[in-house]
Amino acid sequence: MPKSVTKICGILTSGGDAPGLNAAIRGVARTAIDVYGMTVVGFEHGYRGLIENRYRILKPSEFSGILAQGGTILGTSREKPFKDKIGAFGTDSPSAVEAIKENYGKLGLDCLVVLGGNGTNTTGARLSEEGLNVIGLPKTIDNDIVETDITFGFHTALSVATDAIDRLHSTASSHNRVMVIEVMGHKAGWLGLYSGVAGGGDVVLLPEIPYDIHAIARHLEQRASNGKTFSIVVVAEGARSIDEAALDKKAFKKARAEMTGSIGYRVAREIEAETGLESRVTVLGYLQRGGTPVAYDRVLASQFGTAAANMLATGEYGKMVALQDNRLVGVPLERVANRIKTVPLDHRMIETARDVGTCLGD
Repeated sequence: MPKSVTKICGILTSGGDAPGLNAAIRGVARTAIDVYGMTVVGFEHGYRGLIENRYRILKPSEFSGILAQGGTILGTSREKPFKDKIGAFGTDSPSAVEAIKENYGKLGLDCLVVLGGNGTNTTGARLSEEGLNVIGLPKTIDNDIVETDITFGFHTALSVATDAIDRLHSTASSHNRVMVIEVMGHKAGWLGLYSGVAGGGDVVLLPEIPYDIHAIARHLEQRASNGKTFSIVVVAEGARSIDEAALDKKAFKKARAEMTGSIGYRVAREIEAETGLESRVTVLGYLQRGGTPVAYDRVLASQFGTAAANMLATGEYGKMVALQDNRLVGVPLERVANRIKTVPLDHRMIETARDVGTCLGD
């Protein structure tokens, strides 16, 4: 058995669930246990489990059959330890960060592996600054983590969104309607852009490109005048109008809080008001996160997981596993923390969408 710098490692899944988490857990744990003889401690419900010291020693039997299973066998939460300044268990108790450091020490952990998105890896970076050894894995259906070409979970969500758009085509054509489909993507439009192109969306609205409802109306009316009896409009949940783009962060947040319904419903109302075309809305919501991961995400998550285990063995701490130019690399967590990977306006998929006649709202 090869020698390993790491003898005992912790592992947790944090933030929103995503297809491929169990495949990643399996990749980390099976390699760590079977190849290097490590002990793997699984924390329940993300950073909350680490704060509350809720854990179990993971056994090989737990990884049987989970490769194709959605969700996470460890559970997850959106706990943000560094926001707790008072006490994790009351005024006189240690803060969440102090509790994490105490439990990390009590269990004799050599490293903590965190599976999650921007918030999870940012917390991992800050824990690394506090003296803990941390390795991160990039998980999110939004594909908005910097320093990696792709995140696991994205392709499954893309498949779900594309299938939904395909299904809406038949209803739209049957009823001569505009079908608005809202997909996830609060700050980055990767999912909306890729599913919109894959599903043949006629209009695709992204957070990166503020939309002009008049430009959208002209595009839809032109389609109607060309004999097209229906249209598909794909809207990322973070899409914003030109007027909203001019607002500062506080004013934008206030405007969104006062908005009736989600952005998909507002866009549908605006389209009807501008064109008179009957519009209907479908919000995919959590359907995009659920279910069996597609083969690509299973493979990618497995690769990320095994790479993390190899990094544990060599003591390559303080990094996130990333895919760059088809190579697995370790990226310093501080380069990932507090950053979002948005869609560049000169990205090839933006060009592709425009070339096939998709209106991007501008």
